[in-house]
Amino acid sequence: MKKLAILLSIIFSVSMFQSCNTDSSTTETEFQCPMKCEGDKTYPEEGNCPVCKMDLKSVKDSPVLADEISEESIFNLTSKWTDQNNRTIELKELKGDVLVVVMIYTSCKAACPRLVADMRNIRKDVGENDNVNYILVSIDPETDTPKRLKEFAIENFMDDEHWTFLNGSVEDVREFANVLAMKYKSISPMDFSHSNIISVFNQGGELQFQREGLGVDNKEIVATVKELAK
Repeated sequence: MKKLAILLSIIFSVSMFQSCNTDSSTTETEFQCPMKCEGDKTYPEEGNCPVCKMDLKSVKDSPVLADEISEESIFNLTSKWTDQNNRTIELKELKGDVLVVVMIYTSCKAACPRLVADMRNIRKDVGENDNVNYILVSIDPETDTPKRLKEFAIENFMDDEHWTFLNGSVEDVREFANVLAMKYKSISPMDFSHSNIISVFNQGGELQFQREGLGVDNKEIVATVKELAK
């Protein structure tokens, strides 16, 4: 009887081991947005996040934390900027907020006032949200000193904590414009021709949406910002 009990114990142990192995091998891989736009929601197959459109990552094999910076993020840029309050910052310091970005110059009399109005309207339609930052980058850093940017912000009622105006070197401005696929060139000492693009970045600094044009319907931008800033 004792031998039988030992034999049954061994058989039971082997059976349990095989059962565990079987369960492990048949567990389906789950995929999840690396930015966790939908919280802990997972998907049974590879694909794209319906919110930020990033590739879903395997939760089991290669989890990506929400606070990591992807290769597509603008936070990889090492340029240094000066804001309207004369504070030196790097773009990665903006991490954690949804960013609505436009490039302008303050002496512009044609397109830029319309872009500025668009930005104000977007802010109004999005409503008060501490997770959204509205960024205006000057393409004329020589003229648009931090002092001038501060004056411009006040003149245009864009001087609270949700507005950030940036002045950078000519090289850094050009690099940033290239990232946005935004084209500009000087046509006189204080005048530029340029693209009219508003861009939306998620909290990880990845481009999510762009709209080109002046005074057009901002519904898609507003909807994108609200969804990302939930």
